[in-house]
This record gives sequence, structure tokens and C-alpha cells, in this order.
Amino acid sequence: MNGFESLSKPLKPRSEVAIHTIHPTLEQKPRSKYNVPDWFNHNYAISHDAERSRNVSHQVRQDGRRLINETYNESWWNKHDNDVRISDRLDEIDKWRKTLEYTIQDIDREIQAIQTTKQQCERYLEHMRSPLDVALENHVTRDGRKAIDNVDDEAERELKKEVYVIDGIKRQLHQQVQTAFDQIARLTEAKQQLVRDLQDKHTAFAICEENLQLNEFSPNISYKPDPCRPIKGQITPEEWLAFSKYNKDRAEKEMYESTRLRENIFHTMGQSSSDLESQQKASEYSLRKRLHELERALTELEWQKKQTQEEILSNESDIERLEKAIRDKEPMIKLAMTRQENRHSRPGMDLVRDEVSYGLCDEIQQLKAEKRALEDQLKQAKHAWNILQQQLHRIEDEIAVKSNSIMLEKRALETRRRLNTEITPNTEVDRNRQLLNMDTSGLRPVLQSIY
Repeated sequence: MNGFESLSKPLKPRSEVAIHTIHPTLEQKPRSKYNVPDWFNHNYAISHDAERSRNVSHQVRQDGRRLINETYNESWWNKHDNDVRISDRLDEIDKWRKTLEYTIQDIDREIQAIQTTKQQCERYLEHMRSPLDVALENHVTRDGRKAIDNVDDEAERELKKEVYVIDGIKRQLHQQVQTAFDQIARLTEAKQQLVRDLQDKHTAFAICEENLQLNEFSPNISYKPDPCRPIKGQITPEEWLAFSKYNKDRAEKEMYESTRLRENIFHTMGQSSSDLESQQKASEYSLRKRLHELERALTELEWQKKQTQEEILSNESDIERLEKAIRDKEPMIKLAMTRQENRHSRPGMDLVRDEVSYGLCDEIQQLKAEKRALEDQLKQAKHAWNILQQQLHRIEDEIAVKSNSIMLEKRALETRRRLNTEITPNTEVDRNRQLLNMDTSGLRPVLQSIY
């Protein structure tokens, strides 16, 4: 038994032992007393517990000092290892920064060279720019048709034929210019990717450099919530290296392709001439025919809208009458129910279930049935009203679609008036846009859909 357990047991009072008095006549006060051995045991337990507590405390203090030394050394070495890792990472990032900077300089020189070469080929396309521009603009304009009106109709097919005829004349020359333009776009895209990668590496270098300068005495350090959590978008060092290498290899590949293109772009294409009058008339005829069909459809929809609106007004009038009829039934039901309930107050033998009672019950049931029938009819009327409203909205939406299509068809016909008008570009930028049809962003998709 240890001292703490001995202290937990109460001492046995001496009052439980028989007390022998010398003077029987002397009254003893009732009080609890302990034995002398219990007193010694109590004092010994206190001393023993105190000594044991001091021993435990001494052991705890020694463990704490040892743990402090161990954790300090481990923390120091961990920080030292991470400082070395950050320094190595800085060297690797700096190496790739220089590589990307040299690659960007090379690609800038190649972009300038391919742009100069492209301009030497553009003069062969100037006299054929207007027909193709108009045809493609018609395509883009008609692509604005919505819903069911966006159909592959005769006008669409005739416009594609027109583009095919025009492109058959200038296909070779245009292919060289378009290829050069696409190559410039790819070079620019590769350069932008290199620039973004370089910017990211600048940012990463600054962050690593700042982290390397931080220590435990820095003023701007603090606890962070779960800093070791997995971050969305984190990649492995192998993926990081592969990404930068891919950007560099891609840029070098595009520069190689651009060099080959510049070597072949000086090939002279043959003279081109063709009569587009027949196809242009066919295209314009199909556009006017489609416009006439749309106008007829719009007239029909407007008539349907008018008839539907009239039916809605009639339906709303009937709904009001049904609602009034239902409201009129309520006082009659209340009257019949009140009469029947009042007759329940008749005394004694006068509480007869006579014909009046049967008549009032029949009247109540009949009125309830009539009200239910009116309510059912009202639901049907409202349902029909909802259907009419939906149909009206559908008609209005279709009218909007048809109106939009008519507007686009008229705009396409208006655009075709420029076919016999020579447009002189005001600036070099306008000239380039007209040559490559960049003012209408539908050149490439249309050509790809045809060929």
C-alpha cells in the first residue's frame, strides 16, 4: 500500500472503541478520536508521497531538457537541409530562365522574318479580295440565324459553291498567305507560352529567394492553416521539367517549320481569272427566295398570334365567370348549412328528421357537388389558359427568330451590293485584313467545311 492509497482510507475513530472511565458519574462529550498508530501512519504517508512526487518531477525535468536538445538539433538540421534544397532549386530555375530568354529572342527574330516574307505574297491577292470577302461575310451573317431557322438550305449551298469557285482561282496564292498567317499565329502562341512560362519562373524564383532569406527571427512569419495540405494544380518535378522542355522544343519546331515555309513561299503562282457572274446570280436568287419564304412564315405566325390572343381573352372572361359562380355558391351553401344546424336546436319531440331535414341535406350535397363541378371546370379552364400562354410565348419566340432571320437575309443581300465596288484600304492594317478576310472571323471554318 503506497502513501496515496493510505491517505485515501479514513482513520478509524477511537470513539468506536469502548471507553473506560474512572469516574462513572463524569459525563463525556461525544467526539471522534483516532489511534496513535494511525497518526504515525498518516504522517509517514505524507512524507513518502512528497518524496515520490519530487522524484517524478526530477525525472520529468530531465526528460524535458533532453527533448529540448534533441528537437533543437533536429530542427536546425531540417532547416539547413531545406535551405540547401531551396538553393539548388534556385539554380535550376535560373538555368531555365536563361534558356527561355534565349529561345524567346530567337522566336522574335523568326516572327519578324516570316512577316516580311508574307507581305511579299499578299500583292497577288488584292484584285480578288472583294468577292471572297462578301461570300464569307454572307456565311458569317447567316450563321447568326437561331433555332430552327439555322438550316442548311439552298442559299447556304449556293454560297458555299460561290466560295469554292472563288477559291479555285486564288487557292494557291491564298494558301501561301494563309499558311504564313497560321505559322505566325503558331509562333506567336509558342512565344506567349514561353513568356508565360518565363513569368512563372520569375515569380517562383522570387518566392524561393524570399524563402531562402527567411529565418526564425524574421518579422513576417506566422502560423498558417494546414500548410502541408494538397494544393490543386501541384505537379511533380518531372512534370515541371517536361513542361518547360516541351515549350522549348515546341518553339524550336515551329521556328524550323517557319524557316522551311519562308524557303518555299517565294514560289510564283499562276495568273487567275474566272467569271463569277453566274454563281453570284444563283446565290442572290436563292437568298431572295429564302427571304420570301421567311416573310410568308412570319405573316402566318402573326395571324396565329392574333387568334391565340383573342382566344386567351375569351378564356380569361370564362375564368372570371366561373370564379364568380363559385363565389356565388358559397353563401347558398352557408345558408343551407345554417338552416340545418339551427333545426338541430329544436327541443324534445320536435327534433324530428322530417322532409325539411332531408331537403336541406339534399340541398347541401347538391350545392357542394355543383361547387366541385365548377372548381373542376375552373381548373380545366386555367389549364387551357396556361397552354394558350405557352403557345403564345412559343409563337412570339418564333416570330423573334423569323424576324432575326429576315433581318440577316436582308443584310446579306445588302452586303452583296459591294461585289462590283472596289474598296481601297486606308491603312496597311486594313489592307492585311481584307487580303486575309480577318474582318470576318469565319474564313478558316468555312474553308475547312468545304475542303
